[in-house]
Amino acid sequence: MASEIGTTPDDSETSNNPTLERCLDVLRDARNDSEQFAALLLVTKAAKAGDIDSKTRRRIFDAVGFTFPNRLLASKDPPEGCPGHMFQALGLTLLACFCTDPDLAEHPQVLNKIPTFSSVISTCAPGDASCGSMINEAYQCLGAILATPKGPRELVNRGALVTLCQAYVSHSYGYDQALCLLVGLLTAAEAKCWQRAPSALIGVLHTLSAEFQKAEDITKFQLCEALRRFVPPLLPPGSECLQSLYQGLSSILSSKLSASQMDPALKLAACLTQACGSEWIPPGRSGSKFFALLANLACVEVRLSLEELDLAEVDKKQELVAACYILMEHAILECTREEGSLLRERQKVQLVGILEEAFAAVVYYLRQAGWEKLGDPFIFASVRILGAWLAEETSSLKQEICDLLPFLLHYAKLQFEAGKKDGSSLQKTGCSGHQKPIWHGDALRFLLPGLSHLTTEDRPRAVLISEGAPVLLCQYFSHQWEVFVSDLEAPFALDAVESTLQTACAIFLNFVVAVPELISREDCFAALMDTLLKSLPSLRPQGEHLGLVAGVTTLGLLMARKLSAHSGLQRTPEAEGFFSAAIAFLAEAHVAQPDPVGDSAILQLAPAYEAAWPTIGELWLLGMQAFASCVPLSPWLPEVVLLSVWLQDLLELLNRVTPASVDLELVTAFHGVLMELARSSPPCREVIQQHRGAELANLYGMAALEQCLSQP
Repeated sequence: MASEIGTTPDDSETSNNPTLERCLDVLRDARNDSEQFAALLLVTKAAKAGDIDSKTRRRIFDAVGFTFPNRLLASKDPPEGCPGHMFQALGLTLLACFCTDPDLAEHPQVLNKIPTFSSVISTCAPGDASCGSMINEAYQCLGAILATPKGPRELVNRGALVTLCQAYVSHSYGYDQALCLLVGLLTAAEAKCWQRAPSALIGVLHTLSAEFQKAEDITKFQLCEALRRFVPPLLPPGSECLQSLYQGLSSILSSKLSASQMDPALKLAACLTQACGSEWIPPGRSGSKFFALLANLACVEVRLSLEELDLAEVDKKQELVAACYILMEHAILECTREEGSLLRERQKVQLVGILEEAFAAVVYYLRQAGWEKLGDPFIFASVRILGAWLAEETSSLKQEICDLLPFLLHYAKLQFEAGKKDGSSLQKTGCSGHQKPIWHGDALRFLLPGLSHLTTEDRPRAVLISEGAPVLLCQYFSHQWEVFVSDLEAPFALDAVESTLQTACAIFLNFVVAVPELISREDCFAALMDTLLKSLPSLRPQGEHLGLVAGVTTLGLLMARKLSAHSGLQRTPEAEGFFSAAIAFLAEAHVAQPDPVGDSAILQLAPAYEAAWPTIGELWLLGMQAFASCVPLSPWLPEVVLLSVWLQDLLELLNRVTPASVDLELVTAFHGVLMELARSSPPCREVIQQHRGAELANLYGMAALEQCLSQP
């Protein structure tokens, strides 16, 4: 019989099994099914006995091919007196033999038998030895397919995933093999598995969780290793399995264990934490104590691993340390949470100290290995977790962080440039069932919150400037803005990129306020000014982006003071559009509302601004000051103000409300704008006078404005 795949091995390759050689001769020369079947029975015995090597298995295939096994699998009528599954069992044995060859395991003739293998597993009752053998061989075939490049996808697409889940949940014959295959499938094609059969996988998770809680022997640690593969990307807080998982992990972590026993528990805890936060840990004293222990263990593991002088040993622990990073990040969240935290205040204080020691180890590792391992994904994970720490805590490790800043900026620049080449700078932080860290992505995005703190301090700010941070950040802002405006209808992109842009604005504001001469000295800020001029007008119709509007408005106005000679600010269409949008943001923040206890009106925040005001209130005040400073520098600006009717509306607002309802800082802000408009523009001065300007100045204590208006 001719081979159906590959090439025929050299006939000089003979087997040491004379019986097998005779059978192969018969198979090649068989004249009918009876002769072929008789020879196959002997071949099957030899194959089961394991007396053949890979080359001989290939010779069997070359003699048999796929046609006859296919006919055997399809046959339903065995000879009288023979087992009912005789032909199917023989066909499975042959295919299991063939599948030991990787080339044959991914052959279409094998792949299209996946439903048959699944059917054997789900319907064949192991009441006799032949059925049990058939199930084992079906698992063997599926395992061989899984080991091929295309195998995982084919197994999922052809229904084997659901069959394996059902086999484990029902604990049918060979269910332990089903679990091994499921672990392999989730490892190789996790996203596709969860997309295709989420309910079936959750069923396995529930079964494993119950077994995990009850186990009191080595099985508990084996289940712990397997369980983390079955934690879905998002796990609802009320899931039935959470209590079992918590109790099982609590039992492990509260015991004295070896590293090999502790490590899987930490990895599973990290999976659960990333999938559902701290919802899997019950509130109260026991949960609080458990989480403190869990975070402590993670910090200790990070210290022990990263302070290791042998970097090769560190490399072996990357997956474990990455899991500990997840737990440390959540520990930071719990320590900074004011309400609803698992931790008591005393525990928070203790944990912050332990976290500081762990992050000292992270800094040490990056200093030792960072420059040599720029392409190592673990470096990204380490930079990312350090960014989470810097976002909340910069008072500790100041010297160490300053020394590390040149590396962090260099690394962030490499990641940014690589992201632009790949066409995607936005890292989707989707969770993974076995929770590998977010290896590749936008490192600068994770560092920005920490940089916003560091740029308020003289020494780290000086280091950042000397290392070229302003240029990198300006380029980064422009690129992120392009991502943001490319699809304003994409919620995911907006949420991630908008937050990044707002934080970048805060960093630039720190530069503008602390080192104003930097703005006119560095050419990159002129390019940033052009970006802001174009950006703000497109944001105004998008009311939900008020935080970003506030940041862009205030930053642009402050920079305009230092770049008044810039060509882009010389009453270009872009400049007029920017200032018009800035005026709208400043003008719409306050409205007159009826006084609930009187007949007069009082000044209140506009409803659209109320939710965001705790975040943008200071930016609004700073923006008012900056706008006032821009008026004398841009002679055409008062005309834009008059065209917008902001001046008229503001004066009418102050006339309507009671002065007592206007806070002093608001009075100061309004006073600054009115004063500069009156002093710089006769038409504005006339409008102010027409709206009882002198009387208003007296009522609100605006002495400078009152004096200005009194002068001829």
